[in-house]
Amino acid sequence: MRITVNIDVMMARRKISAGELAERIGITPANLSILKNNKARAIRFSTLEALCRELDCQPGDLLEFTEDE
Repeated sequence: MRITVNIDVMMARRKISAGELAERIGITPANLSILKNNKARAIRFSTLEALCRELDCQPGDLLEFTEDE
């Protein structure tokens, strides 16, 4: 089981760059990259809230649960 982060999908839909998004939500581009590349072990609710606000989406649009085969 794993949680996949789909920030890049929402960023493409909203036509926003990683640098711009990171600046708007108040995190470093490096930390946004960790989230985008599914390397994060956790995410703060405040970060998730900021992402949803800036990308105009719901948490379920950004996070996806998948079963391992």
